[in-house]
Amino acid sequence: MAIDLNGQRILVIGASGGIGRATADAFKGAGAYVVAAGRDAAKSAGLGSEAVVLDFLDEHAVETFFEKTAPFDHVVVAAARTKSGPVGGLPLDVAKASMESKFWGAYRIARSAKINEGGSLTFVSGFLSHRPSGGAVLQGAINAALEALARGLALEKAPVRVNTVSPGLIDTPIWAGMAAADREAMFERTAARLPARRVGQPEDVAAAILFVATNRFATGSTVTVDGGGTIA
Repeated sequence: MAIDLNGQRILVIGASGGIGRATADAFKGAGAYVVAAGRDAAKSAGLGSEAVVLDFLDEHAVETFFEKTAPFDHVVVAAARTKSGPVGGLPLDVAKASMESKFWGAYRIARSAKINEGGSLTFVSGFLSHRPSGGAVLQGAINAALEALARGLALEKAPVRVNTVSPGLIDTPIWAGMAAADREAMFERTAARLPARRVGQPEDVAAAILFVATNRFATGSTVTVDGGGTIA
């Protein structure tokens, strides 16, 4: 049965990123009124039904935004800027900035967001939370913290539902800094070892976000969308 969100208001934070953009498109395709939020107005323009500037690292800006806007039916946090690297080689200020972005940014939204009863809040984490990598310890720890936050919030905010979607390797603009040949070689190596035999696309993650947002029996859950990367 097709999902019909006609008349519902959706907030997608980080809408200009690959996963955020696909998520905004998925909700809009289901008939929802989508508010696409991001730190850069130009990048958010043309996304969703309405584009707004929202820096989720700015506590005052977040509080003011939710004070002045009507409640949402569903809120999705898909924004984050994190750095990877060994713990011993990653400068502490860089590590703190990564935690500030992905974890504390989501925490600020959770504190202030106005969500209608029966609605949902969804975070995007990453499969490194349960498949750690020696070269990305910090990212795994941040993702695990985000998933734990969602489980606790599912109790605190009930009957608003809170879930996390945990992607594996996804082909998004985050990899655009790599040389094209190196990027394609990495995707090919990853696809060869994954049971799904392909790397993920933003639409794969967006479909999972739409699922947890609209399934009224899903809360406190982490849905992994990694092509089998956790078990490979």
